[in-house]
Amino acid sequence: MTLWYLAVIAGVLAAWIQYGRASLTPRFLGAALLRLVSAAVIVALLLGAPAGRAASPQADVALDASESWLRATDSSAWHAALDSARRIGGPRVQRFGDTLRTDATRAAPTDHASRLRDVLDAAAGSGHPVVVITDGEVEEGELLAGLPRGSRALVIPRREGADVALSSIAAPRALLAGDTVQVQVTLAVGSIALPGGTVELRLDDVRLDSVHVPALAPYAERTVAMRGVVALGGSARGDRSAVLRAIVRSLGDREPRNDTIAVAVDVTRAPAAVFVSTAPDFDAREAVAALRGVTSLPTRAFYRVAPGMWRVDGTLAPVEEKVVREAVRDAPVVVLHGDTAIFGAPRAASRGALLLFAPPAADDGEWFAAAAPVSPLASALAGIPFDSLPPLSVAPSLPRGEWQGLVTRRGGSVDERRVALVGWETPRRVAVLGASGFWRWRFRGGIRANAFAALFGTVYDWLAAGRSDQRAVLPDGGVVRAGTAVRWRRGAATDSAVAVLLVRRGAPMRAVPMTLRFARGASLTETPSLPSGIYDVRVQGGVSVLVVNPSRELVPRRPTIKSGAVGGEPALGDAPRLRERGWAYALVILLLCAEWLLRRRVGLR
Repeated sequence: MTLWYLAVIAGVLAAWIQYGRASLTPRFLGAALLRLVSAAVIVALLLGAPAGRAASPQADVALDASESWLRATDSSAWHAALDSARRIGGPRVQRFGDTLRTDATRAAPTDHASRLRDVLDAAAGSGHPVVVITDGEVEEGELLAGLPRGSRALVIPRREGADVALSSIAAPRALLAGDTVQVQVTLAVGSIALPGGTVELRLDDVRLDSVHVPALAPYAERTVAMRGVVALGGSARGDRSAVLRAIVRSLGDREPRNDTIAVAVDVTRAPAAVFVSTAPDFDAREAVAALRGVTSLPTRAFYRVAPGMWRVDGTLAPVEEKVVREAVRDAPVVVLHGDTAIFGAPRAASRGALLLFAPPAADDGEWFAAAAPVSPLASALAGIPFDSLPPLSVAPSLPRGEWQGLVTRRGGSVDERRVALVGWETPRRVAVLGASGFWRWRFRGGIRANAFAALFGTVYDWLAAGRSDQRAVLPDGGVVRAGTAVRWRRGAATDSAVAVLLVRRGAPMRAVPMTLRFARGASLTETPSLPSGIYDVRVQGGVSVLVVNPSRELVPRRPTIKSGAVGGEPALGDAPRLRERGWAYALVILLLCAEWLLRRRVGLR
């Protein structure tokens, strides 16, 4: 009503300004009243004054049914949440987590997520305020602000014990037997400090590394670097799929279900990417680092330090030239730097995708990267700041490829240009990079280092895309958890539908057939989530492994919301606004017309 009081006051002022003391006389009283009412209605429209009484619709109840309740030392918090939901919502209690559904039973929470999006969408459709009952750990807590006015959050704290969990693991998708794998594991701590513990890294049943972790504060996160030498698993065995897992152990940890995290990896005998340099320099060193950094392929690099003398990158251990030749011949992706004809014709010496990194024999002045013409790489190279990059040395001429990836111009000249990168798509992917000095981009840092990563990362990705797995389809890399969709990557399959047989290890139901469908031109697809466990994936062309970890709800995290009023969107019971009523505008026009007629009758304009 405050808005209406302000509107009436404004109307009185308008009538007094127009008519003054004369408004109290019988001659001008009617016109003054009409001016008062019309001005009051106009101000009420501007202020959005209500046009009726507000109602009080009963609030809906949304109960968090995620597994995070199960991390409590007892079930008292969950039963308190059930009692609150029944008291507020009666039989119309809804549960949210993986989905939103009506459920007034007292069943235990089993959802693998705590998503608020469905609650928000349902409230937007009904217009009813919502009481969200939760333990405080929900996804996208900021969505609560979009609930209707009158909504509130009711957070029921759990009684927790000490808990440390593994929240993520970062590791290459493919491992090379005999090489050292480097892994990063992230720990998450609950609301109680822990004295520390030990993290162990295993490849199947073989222990690779063990690291001691010092004391951990409440809600702390800590990343641990681990490494170990990869064993193939027996000389009689070929390439295989394995499970790389990290396990944390700490005195006082009361929740064992989140102490292990695992990913599936491929262990191979031969490297999937080989880098060979006959003239090791800064360009070679940075290009090798980029090859390892932007691809998940097992990479091995060889340097010729003198005629007939070869060394392995990293350890600089001597290696026979025969071994280098065999690696170049068998690798799916090969980079030859320096003398690209060291093993004869490059296309004949290798079978896979090929990058010929051929620096010019002599320095012919400074050349600057100028443009990325239309090519398979153009979309990724378009954002490179060409006008900010250090100079290069560019070969006088390159073979005429199917496309040109990078064009340079001579320093001080706009018209003199040279092509520095060309490529061919068929019959296999081959690129020639005829320039040197890229290390200057990398060493300068900032946007120049980003340009270096963009150029070499794009070239390597393009080469690696030409390498197809013999398996029809395989799980995409990364940690997979219960409650999240499973992503699949196309391998050698060309059909839009691929048959897959999942065999869950240790499960009573041994095999689950499924069909994956790829959209036209797509290399990725998704399927619904799976229960946690280890699955052997059997497809045409071979087998792989899929590891589904326990849900993210079992990993401790800081509560994201607190008890209190939430929401701000209009609710169904809100009073209607005057500006939403068409008759109000017609009333203003009629009042002003009536006032004009009365003014004319008393001799006023």
